[in-house]
Amino acid sequence: EEMIARGRNINVTLIFSLQRYAEVVEAYLRGLERFVEAGGDPTPVASVASFFVSRVDTEADRRLDEAGAPDDLKGKLAVANAKLAYQRYKELFSGPRWEALEAKGARTQRCLWASTSTKNPAYRDVLYVEELIGPATVDTMPEETIDAFQDHGEVALTLEADLDEAKQVFERVAEAGVDYDDVVV
Repeated sequence: EEMIARGRNINVTLIFSLQRYAEVVEAYLRGLERFVEAGGDPTPVASVASFFVSRVDTEADRRLDEAGAPDDLKGKLAVANAKLAYQRYKELFSGPRWEALEAKGARTQRCLWASTSTKNPAYRDVLYVEELIGPATVDTMPEETIDAFQDHGEVALTLEADLDEAKQVFERVAEAGVDYDDVVV
């Protein structure tokens, strides 16, 4: 908040949970409001909220194993978390509060998908790239993931697909006795 209020560009990194993401956006909005109130021009201020995607599945899968959860839940929470985060992005950057900032030239704090290389060799090597393609987002990839995506990745707007399934993943993880808020914090 303080750096945004000073007109600085910020990459807020190592975000894992929806709760933390909401806190990050709130700090961004408060910072922009303070900057504008002090007479600053928000037009050049840029920020991203960086979600570490594959790390969520790495930890969640371990905890699902410990809980004896069904195997079909593995490799699902990270994508579900990112898809629901994007829905929060759309909610949080709409309405009167945001519109007042946008009218002065403010830009949204875009979601950035980091840690998108697949850690588990059982998963498709472009899983975290293919499933998170959508507008106003950034995806960082290591070279081997870029190469794999160029070789056999499929380009499609997927970030807003299967949202009901994403919500069901969260419900099923909770039913399995794994606290997903704890997993992704």
